[in-house]
Amino acid sequence: MTTIRLTVAQALVRFLGEQWSERDGVEQRLIEGCFGIFGHGNVAGVGQALAERGAGLGDPLPYYLARNEQAMVHTAVGFARTRNRLSTFACTSSIGPGATNMVTGAALATINRIPVLLLPGDIFATRAAGAVLQELEDPRSYDVSVNDCLRPVSRFFDRINRPEQLPSALMAAMRVLTDPAETGAVTIALPQDVQAEAYDWPAEMFARRVWHVARPIPDAAAVERAAEAIRRSRRPLIVAGGGVIYSEAWEELTAFAESHGVPVGETQAGKGVLPYDHPCALGAIGHTGTAAANAIAREADLVIGVGTRYTDFTTASRTLFGDARFVNLNVTAFDAAKHAGIMLVGDAREGLAVLDLDGWTADPSWTSRATGLSRAWHDKVSALYAGETLTQPVVLGVLNEVAGTDGVVVNAAGSMPGDLHKLWRSSDPKAYHVEYGYSCMGYEIAGGLGVKLAAPEREVFVLVGDGSYLMMAQEIATAVQEGVKLIVVIVDNHGFASIGGLSESVGARRLGTAYRRRSPDGGLDGPYLPVDLAANAASLGADVLRASGPGSLRVALTKARESAVTTVVYVETVPGPSPDTTAWWDVPVAEVSSTPDLHHRYNEAKRGQRPYL
Repeated sequence: MTTIRLTVAQALVRFLGEQWSERDGVEQRLIEGCFGIFGHGNVAGVGQALAERGAGLGDPLPYYLARNEQAMVHTAVGFARTRNRLSTFACTSSIGPGATNMVTGAALATINRIPVLLLPGDIFATRAAGAVLQELEDPRSYDVSVNDCLRPVSRFFDRINRPEQLPSALMAAMRVLTDPAETGAVTIALPQDVQAEAYDWPAEMFARRVWHVARPIPDAAAVERAAEAIRRSRRPLIVAGGGVIYSEAWEELTAFAESHGVPVGETQAGKGVLPYDHPCALGAIGHTGTAAANAIAREADLVIGVGTRYTDFTTASRTLFGDARFVNLNVTAFDAAKHAGIMLVGDAREGLAVLDLDGWTADPSWTSRATGLSRAWHDKVSALYAGETLTQPVVLGVLNEVAGTDGVVVNAAGSMPGDLHKLWRSSDPKAYHVEYGYSCMGYEIAGGLGVKLAAPEREVFVLVGDGSYLMMAQEIATAVQEGVKLIVVIVDNHGFASIGGLSESVGARRLGTAYRRRSPDGGLDGPYLPVDLAANAASLGADVLRASGPGSLRVALTKARESAVTTVVYVETVPGPSPDTTAWWDVPVAEVSSTPDLHHRYNEAKRGQRPYL
């Protein structure tokens, strides 16, 4: 057997550079590159291996310098989601805080079912040196390190204590990364001494390897059960989730909806599966949904879930779908089984293709009613977009206009995901990128960088509130360093507006939700803080434009589109109306308080929850 003598880290880097994924005959690199911040836990191992291998943009595993470990995982997620989970990045960190910084990013990836590969450095496997700088000493066991925090948020976790363990761990890791039903964060913890240890590896380990991404077809008997349930319904509704987009099944979904007259509501991850003005498109559904979609949801007798995991926002905390029955098409059995649905376990595109309904259509009056409600909603949105003061909906309207057909809007947290979900007019399945599985403040700029790396031909508009910006803005510097153009729109409302409204609704009186100085009496209602986010963005290397009204915002965004460099558009907003979707969200209210009516209303809403059994 031919062998090659390399360190563990060198073998890892060479292996990753030869991994490819394939679906429908199209191949792409599985690991497009490696983000990393180096310290004593990985610089002599993975760092040395990347440097020796080349790590330039033309090399099999190019290296990118990030500014924060959490952010680099977010960037990998943005990239992988844009590439429909067929390609991703590796992320390497030192031991200690570098590794634990990745925990939030790993949780976000796993919750959203997005593949990322994490390579945290670890303490010495030999334990010859200890306690190492940044080592957690656990008196219960010498086998515990801070990297164990990554276990519950990883779909696969392994620690390489001996070189011989690496090949099987890498093969398992690649399998999980390329399995649509299992994917999420994958962690391979690398003790720093093992990274530098040499071993004679079989040459075949470094051969080009293609991982085939399957499109499983649902069981024929299950397909017939589902078809019979649909044929018996008169008022069906499709709930389209992210699985439709990852499967690239939007054409099949559109054809199904058109052929059978079934209206379509979209989750956050599924938004854009139909063009916003399609006759079957109801737009957003759930707590942040449109009045049209939610009205139809309440009257539906059957819900056909395609690629959705039914989060509480989608179901309005299980109050939205009345007495409807469920048919669930999902590549993951765990999700297909939800709400006692008829399970179609398989790929969204293949599942829709085999679902033969023998010419059945929904009640024509039902289809017509859905179309009418949707048109009425669009009229309401148009009126909001046309406002003359810079409320958040007006900002979205101007941005929606300037983004055009090649723009992608990126967002994650605060009040904007709700407004975007129900107001944004998506022209295609990749025009809308809102991370709402984990709704992680700080995802926006880092995630937007990943989107742009994955789709450089598109204009990427990162929409970020002042709260999220203050949590994680530093990847602007990464974009500038790499020459990757982003358009970052900072929307400043001087605090946490979304949580402010929620706080008021549960009796917490907007405590801690405004960026204000303390008042003379010690309260938190003094003058607004004199923080200049635009100046901060300029200090990170971005061009900065300020807008003070709808007209100047349009001019600034247009100028940003025409620019070749990362540009930040800063705008302050004022409170303004956003249409109510009349869908509830379950957030408990104190049983005893000075506002007992709030708890009474909460109990009234709870009565509408259903177990969907």
